[in-house]
Amino acid sequence: MISRMRKLTITITAVLLTVWSVPCHAVESTFKGIFTDSLYGGLTGTLVGAAVMAFAKKPVDHLDSIGYGAAVGILAGAAFGVGKALVEIDNGKVKISMPTVIPDIQETNNKGKMPILITAELLRGRF
Repeated sequence: MISRMRKLTITITAVLLTVWSVPCHAVESTFKGIFTDSLYGGLTGTLVGAAVMAFAKKPVDHLDSIGYGAAVGILAGAAFGVGKALVEIDNGKVKISMPTVIPDIQETNNKGKMPILITAELLRGRF
């Protein structure tokens, strides 16, 4: 019983710290938007997980529903934020941004071959 109370106390403390946090004064960027969407998704998922737990026969046995709800909410919020960052509506036209693909030829390796390295920028943000 003590470990369940401890989990509940940690969960409530984490939620309260998230809700009562001081806003950060970051530069308006794509990363900030994705982070904000993930945060709101996590809070919403936490509330949904708590609601699911409340309707169980023994709510104390289902405390993990809060954590699962928060995890799913964070992932859904991040996916929404990335989708929002890649799609833009400009003057009634939908524009989809594609990642920048950068090919780079590396130094020759020990077999005498020149390997080609291809990278793609999926996210770009300023800190």
